Amino acid sequence: MKIGIDVLGGDFAPEANLGGASLARKELPTDVKIVLIGDQKSILSGLSLLNEDASDYEIVHAPDAITMHDHPTRALSQKPNSSIAVGFDLLAKGDINVFASTGNTGAMLVGSMFKITTIPGVIRPCITSTLPGVDGTKSIILDVGTNADCKPDVLHQFAVLGSLYSQNVYGIEKPRVALLNIGEEPGKGNVLTQATYKLLEDSDNLNFTGNIEGRDLFLGKADVVVCDGFTGNVVLKQAEGIYGIMRKRGIRDEYFDRFNYENYGGTPILGVKGNVIIGHGISNDIAVKNMLLHSHEVAESGLAARIGEAFE
Repeated sequence: MKIGIDVLGGDFAPEANLGGASLARKELPTDVKIVLIGDQKSILSGLSLLNEDASDYEIVHAPDAITMHDHPTRALSQKPNSSIAVGFDLLAKGDINVFASTGNTGAMLVGSMFKITTIPGVIRPCITSTLPGVDGTKSIILDVGTNADCKPDVLHQFAVLGSLYSQNVYGIEKPRVALLNIGEEPGKGNVLTQATYKLLEDSDNLNFTGNIEGRDLFLGKADVVVCDGFTGNVVLKQAEGIYGIMRKRGIRDEYFDRFNYENYGGTPILGVKGNVIIGHGISNDIAVKNMLLHSHEVAESGLAARIGEAFE
């Protein structure tokens, strides 16, 4: 297996990405090769500083970077030698099994949809985040920012995508699916959630357990929580904010330490034909390491292929 990483992506590139690759290589199986995509000179220099042997990696020269300020769509066409563009080319050709980046999220989404393309039948690809439960479990919430405005059929598909992710990557045989709402009763919510509830309730291929309220998100009551990207992003940023406040006030707690994004590293884009992982832009070497480890889990599970089969 080959895992491609965008060495030039993120706020602390290339050091954090190379450091993360070095840490991940020590934990990944020996038959897994990490492909470093970026400026060759800086990669070799960075590996030397880490006392890493360059022959332990595959290096693909891609001298240009798509920054956080670049327009996602224009950047991919205007910078064909960028690490993100080259990474998608490698993934499309099958030269790597999964492509991971902490770089421009918009460019990663555009590349996924137009270079890898959406799985037929999927209306809108989406991304997830992890919700740590107080009981030691973890669930996923989707969407968390890709699709701010959604229709009921899109949310229904998020439930299907989330269930497939939970089954194939986390090994949960029959994931419990819940709809994020302002009350537990079926008639609660706005027009969107009421219509979505009906679709989920009538779905034979989902283990739908009903509505879930915001106060119950971290109690382990569901394996998959469905919402539109606007709501999901608010939940995600609020959780990050609470964790940040606790750290600033010197409060340490074993459970709340699980809110640290470093623990999860990255999340796959669900609904596209290839395995694409997006990490946090402020990722350090620990977060990048975990992003690469999760990339291996996703590729090993054949998630993209499994989703494709489900939508045939």
